[in-house]
Amino acid sequence: MRHPDIHNAALIAMSDPVLGERACAYLVLEPGATDPTVAGVGEFLLDHGLAKFKLPERLEVVAEFPLTNVGKVSKKDLRADIEAKIEKERARS
Repeated sequence: MRHPDIHNAALIAMSDPVLGERACAYLVLEPGATDPTVAGVGEFLLDHGLAKFKLPERLEVVAEFPLTNVGKVSKKDLRADIEAKIEKERARS
């Protein structure tokens, strides 16, 4: 969340037919920020010392995160969202 264009972030696992799982970052952007790229975010994270194997392989930009009843980010809802998007993409192929 040190990235100047990112207000908040949540990392979740998304299914992958080859590796089993891959990392997907859900992002809430700062007002007026443009959509970041996977390469741009990856470069920023590497420059800040994150190991390459921890980099997200997909980004999803949302206006706000779904929350649980106690106000925490609902990663369950984010995982369901990415799985639905992946399924829709597979159906188009």
